[in-house]
Amino acid sequence: MMNKDLINKILITLGFILLYRLLAYVPVPGVNIDVVKEFFDANSNNALGLVNMFSGNAVERLSIISLGIMPYITASIIMELLAATFPALGKMKKERDGMQKYMQIIRYTTIVITLIQSVGVSMGLNSLTGATGQSAISIDMNTFIAVSAISMLTGTMLLMWIGEQITQKGIGNGISLIIFAGIVSAIPSAIGGTIDLVNNGQMNFLTVIAIVVIILATVGAIIFVELGERRVPVSYSRKVMMASQNKRIMNYIPIKVNLAGVIPAIFASAILMFPATILQGSQNKILLTIADYLSPASYTFNLFMFLFVVFFAFFYASITFNAKDIADNLKKQGGFIPGVRPGTSTAEFLNDVAGKLTVWGAVYLGLISTLPWLIVKAMGVPFYFGGVAVLIVVQVAIDTMRKIEAQQYSNKYETLSAVGL
Repeated sequence: MMNKDLINKILITLGFILLYRLLAYVPVPGVNIDVVKEFFDANSNNALGLVNMFSGNAVERLSIISLGIMPYITASIIMELLAATFPALGKMKKERDGMQKYMQIIRYTTIVITLIQSVGVSMGLNSLTGATGQSAISIDMNTFIAVSAISMLTGTMLLMWIGEQITQKGIGNGISLIIFAGIVSAIPSAIGGTIDLVNNGQMNFLTVIAIVVIILATVGAIIFVELGERRVPVSYSRKVMMASQNKRIMNYIPIKVNLAGVIPAIFASAILMFPATILQGSQNKILLTIADYLSPASYTFNLFMFLFVVFFAFFYASITFNAKDIADNLKKQGGFIPGVRPGTSTAEFLNDVAGKLTVWGAVYLGLISTLPWLIVKAMGVPFYFGGVAVLIVVQVAIDTMRKIEAQQYSNKYETLSAVGL
């Protein structure tokens, strides 16, 4: 049974997610929403459709949160790469005071990226007209660019704030939960669209069953791998065991098969969607051809997706898994891995184990991000379906459940400690 503190955290999280969904219905002033929706209905299979899915259909309404949390993720990618390249920035990230400065730089970078993207979107809408010749913009162009930039910047800043509040006051994983909520909110309309396709004869009922089987198989594979880990045995000296007989000492080091989590898929999607979205509004034939190659419904996009996911899986795993720190802490606690000398040898052993697991983890992430689309494409399904959305939904759900479970156990231990057990 959950205690009052945990229930409050869950309610706070749900409250902020509700606020996020309400913001998706607040349009940028001066926009003809019907023209924009008509345009997105015709572009559901390309990069714009993918952006719309990640935003929870906020883009087709040209909401103030149309850009979603992607500018923040893009800024985070840039800073992670710079931190890995420049030691001074990497050191700043590890220090407590430095981390605050590091996060502040990410916020400022997010502002710059948001302004650039909002101006690009505003200029792209200038040439957009509906089937009856209506313009997508109902006010003066220069005024609209200024209003649009301020509105979208405000929306993105609000999403950053919501994400931070969920992380600090809710159950955690704020940014991931925002993306999760956006994707999940699009599921009812996707089911409705599929039913319409079956009723209109555009899709066979057996094809729907096959898609459901593919989704269930993808979910099963994700759960199987995400729960998979290599447990490296640890032994402690008799002195340490005697001193800690009333405390729980972990007798193994768990190393996950997928050390990088869902981040590689999010990073890869952000990088590929950015140029594709900008190019989509161009009138140049060469640029439009490049945009077609970067469409989520193209083989080129999925090839790049696989390569980027594999790259970020190795890159992010190398950042999150610090074998040297684990080896040093183990040595301080009087623990050791049987057959491996403490210190440098332990760090090298852990790095070797993590490296081998990451190879399989990276290939798994790459295949999950692309293989479902290839199978569905071969079946001739008339809409885009990718594994990235399923991967994010399942991974965030698993991580959230783990956090709730961890907080439940933490509260139990605090209660036992309070009564002297």
